[in-house]
Amino acid sequence: MNLDQFVRDRSRLFWILNFAGWTGYTLAAWLGAFAHEKPESYFAVIFVSAIVGLVITIFLRLIYGELWNRSPLALALGMLVACYVFSIGWILLHNIMYWDWVKHGWRPEGLMGYIGGILGRFYVLLCWSGLYFGIKYYLQLQEQTQQTLKATSAAHQAQLKMLRYQLNPHFLFNTLNAISTLILDGANETANRAVSRLSDFLRYTLDNDPMSRVTLGSELAAIDLYLEIEKVRFGDRLVIEKSIEAKAQDALVPSLILQPMIENAIKYAITPSEEGGTLRISARVQQQTLILQLSDTGPGLGNGNNGQKSSGVGLKNTRERLQQLYGDNQAFTLAPNEPTGLRITINFPYEVEND
Repeated sequence: MNLDQFVRDRSRLFWILNFAGWTGYTLAAWLGAFAHEKPESYFAVIFVSAIVGLVITIFLRLIYGELWNRSPLALALGMLVACYVFSIGWILLHNIMYWDWVKHGWRPEGLMGYIGGILGRFYVLLCWSGLYFGIKYYLQLQEQTQQTLKATSAAHQAQLKMLRYQLNPHFLFNTLNAISTLILDGANETANRAVSRLSDFLRYTLDNDPMSRVTLGSELAAIDLYLEIEKVRFGDRLVIEKSIEAKAQDALVPSLILQPMIENAIKYAITPSEEGGTLRISARVQQQTLILQLSDTGPGLGNGNNGQKSSGVGLKNTRERLQQLYGDNQAFTLAPNEPTGLRITINFPYEVEND
């Protein structure tokens, strides 16, 4: 097991570090007892007291887990109260063991004598808590850094895939061939419009920062450029329908998040069919969640050789990119469309530029 795998296993890391820490605490206490020539019975007190401290920190970990997502003030107050309460129980048990095992049943005269030395135990638990939170925050920061790096890598891969597709000779041949046909047919205005859209779309893919987020309205405007190019190729065989909720227009989405799904639909649902098909893009906001949906009227999944592939590179990259950007706060699902075709649904937190 390498260091990265060791660090990622949080539970194992906690137990190893906790046992190591309390072992060091016990050895230090024993050395102090040797230096002060304590009786042998005192070493048993040290050992049992260390075990009690170990058990207390296990309970502290559970408490801190419940407090982790609270405000910093609530977390700090909870930590102080928990450390102080456990310190009382710890020092009380330690003193009773010391009086019974070392002083042979001696007891203090006042109640305050039972918790004498509580500050020492309190400081030990505070130090343990400081180390616990320090390590936890460090590991969380490292994890966030790794997620950011992975998201950056996934986004750059998505952009590179876009560029490869746009510069792919097959794609350019089909597009330019369609433009050439328009010119030969005398549809110069349509051909000029197609060249303009191709230029605008290529410029968008080159200028766009893959790590930036854009409004859904801007994303759909770029997708329109792509679809107009495809319309030159497919003509009336490609039908586009949109149902975009007004509130969803302002939602921030990862740039170029829709293109791979639309590319997949055109490849598997439109191209193989002589009649073509319909692509429907919808977006709505529900309970602070943006829901994007793309459906087609193609053969769907698992219908022979013409069926769409759920593991295509474009869909896989989109799924991984969403996972890296939003973690568990997102979903990517594939389902049959009615009456035929595939329906892709993605959702993630609804955010706007002022959030």
